[in-house]
Amino acid sequence: MSCRHILLSLALCVALTAPITAQARECKNMAFSVNDFGKDGPTRDALALLDVHIKKKMDERGVTKYTTGKKTVSCKLYLDLIVFDEYTCTAYANVCWGLGPVTRQSEAAPSPVKLQ
Repeated sequence: MSCRHILLSLALCVALTAPITAQARECKNMAFSVNDFGKDGPTRDALALLDVHIKKKMDERGVTKYTTGKKTVSCKLYLDLIVFDEYTCTAYANVCWGLGPVTRQSEAAPSPVKLQ
């Protein structure tokens, strides 16, 4: 074997055994709840504050590029006071960051509850 073949073989071995540092894509369902009188206010606030919550969590992780999936809101009656009602509304969204295709979700988002 010539010196060139030996060097190419060594370079190939190093390339194949070098650790792969590709970052995997990670997804997580995030939620934010708001408790307030009426239903429209807590629904709107839960959606707005979910965005703030997601931004804060991504900043804590040092993530600058992420995608937010479809947002859903479910509301449950907390207090029924005849004159006015108090609701707890929770906004959910799937957030993904990193490289590569989405392979799995860390947890399933709960389905919205319909009020009767």
